[in-house]
Amino acid sequence: MASKALVAVTRTKPETVLEDIKLTMKRARFTEFLDPSRTVILKDNISWHFPFLSANTTPWQLEGVIIALKEAGYKDIVCVQNETVVTNAFKGEKLNKYVPILDKYKIPVLYNFRESDIKWINYKPKAKMRILDSIFTDGIMIPEYFLGKNIIHLPTVKCHIYTGTTGSMKNAFGGLLNTKRHYTHSVIHETLNDLLDIQKEIHSGIFTVMDGTVAGCGPGPRTMTPFEKDLMLASGDSTAIDAVAAKLMGFDPMSLDFIRIAHESRIGIGDMNEIEVVGEDISQENWRFSVGNNAASAVGKFIWFGPLKPFQKLFFRTPLVYLFVFGSFFYHDYIYWPFKARPQIEAFKKTSKWGRLFDSYPE
Repeated sequence: MASKALVAVTRTKPETVLEDIKLTMKRARFTEFLDPSRTVILKDNISWHFPFLSANTTPWQLEGVIIALKEAGYKDIVCVQNETVVTNAFKGEKLNKYVPILDKYKIPVLYNFRESDIKWINYKPKAKMRILDSIFTDGIMIPEYFLGKNIIHLPTVKCHIYTGTTGSMKNAFGGLLNTKRHYTHSVIHETLNDLLDIQKEIHSGIFTVMDGTVAGCGPGPRTMTPFEKDLMLASGDSTAIDAVAAKLMGFDPMSLDFIRIAHESRIGIGDMNEIEVVGEDISQENWRFSVGNNAASAVGKFIWFGPLKPFQKLFFRTPLVYLFVFGSFFYHDYIYWPFKARPQIEAFKKTSKWGRLFDSYPE
């Protein structure tokens, strides 16, 4: 790979954000990474089906990318959704206002958890796996539909309880792994790098457009505090854009294991000294974000990384897992959302220009 990875950063505002997204993608030379003769998969990021700004792909992020692709001559564009134990894709795409945008631009939607849409196949990676082959001993299953297609990841700038920060590399987690992805949580950093290796083998091109208009501080990817930061980022290097986002939030990118491993493996660039940032000068930016814990993460860390780690197969590979699934779902949807997150985001939207833009999008 080139000696320096390129990451574009653009300061933006609601009145110009669609044009600014196009500018950011051009600055990051998106046409050099995406084969115009191949399908482009839009892999949005629904961390929570509820419309909590900073947790999910924003409607302007989705719309801006579609406009830029169409104007550049990309004709075959498809959105692919996935679910997790605490997110409902159908609910998420409606509440976060993706459906009218996808309808407007005639973008079909496929659901990787629905057999009528996408078939899963056993895939044998060419790259040596760090961990996935020892976890999924019966074979690594991936969506057959992804083979030979471009992919654009659409994450947001936010913290994460298990990886410190989350972005492009983590966005492949839901798309490429099926319902047993929770088996990998205790080795999440190695998993993300195995997935990046697989992505490089199966996709005709990889690109990321990351939304930093509203960024999430705290125990993400859901239970956070949103802050207006007015930035859009883009890059053809998943590791580099995650590193720049981490730097903005105040983290040392190379202290995050998933970035460090990718950099040392040379499947991505994570050292800021080897990344060329074009557009905005972010050298003095430090938002001083921190991760912290919530009730769900405290339990998860105790089991995945703490004293009960030797017994995690008992908890997560037997019917006992449904107790944790229900607990996480109940906590997020019936305690945190109504009593904390919904009042928090409604108050934020009253004073936020991005909140007003969100409300201006059709239901």
